[in-house]
Amino acid sequence: MIENALCWKCGQPEICELVCPVCQALQKPPTGFFEFFGIPEQLALDVDDLQKRFYALSRKLHPDLYTLKTEAERLCSLEGTSILNDGYRTLRDPIRRAEYVLKVHGFEAGEQRSTNVPPELLEEVFELNEALEEIRGGDDSVRPQLESARNDFSEMLKSVDDELQQEFRTFDQTHSHEVLKKIRGILNRRKYIQNLVTEVEKELVATAEA
Repeated sequence: MIENALCWKCGQPEICELVCPVCQALQKPPTGFFEFFGIPEQLALDVDDLQKRFYALSRKLHPDLYTLKTEAERLCSLEGTSILNDGYRTLRDPIRRAEYVLKVHGFEAGEQRSTNVPPELLEEVFELNEALEEIRGGDDSVRPQLESARNDFSEMLKSVDDELQQEFRTFDQTHSHEVLKKIRGILNRRKYIQNLVTEVEKELVATAEA
């Protein structure tokens, strides 16, 4: 977990765990999420294994264990607990996990604005926007059209998620930056489609309650 580190308390070299095997002092935790959990960088991650590691580390890092320890160990416990929680929230979710790996490698996912329409969705988005304007103007006859659009875009999301899983496996085998670029593009397309689904659902709920 911790590479080529010296124990801050006794100087023991090559500490690879959170607790020094010689003096049992808690060490400063690594900040990288994969390193922290002791797993290789991967996108097609075993979430059950991640959960087991989370619980094991939670027991090891719990601040109550260090109330009578040194100030250095109390700080290591608090810092480690923070990284543990942030890392678990990030790595257990495939989308947040992919965004994290992209960021680590210098690929910011970027924001998908409503004007950045993926070319293959231009016609569907044009018709959707017209229907949204009509229902906002009080024309409830377009509700079936919007419900159908919501279902269609939800199916698109499932297809995009399947595509992502395939690219995740490819990245884990190759660790190619070209694959990361492709994943970034898929994520941006996914964000756009998810925004459409959210917008349609919001309007359907709002007009149903009106």
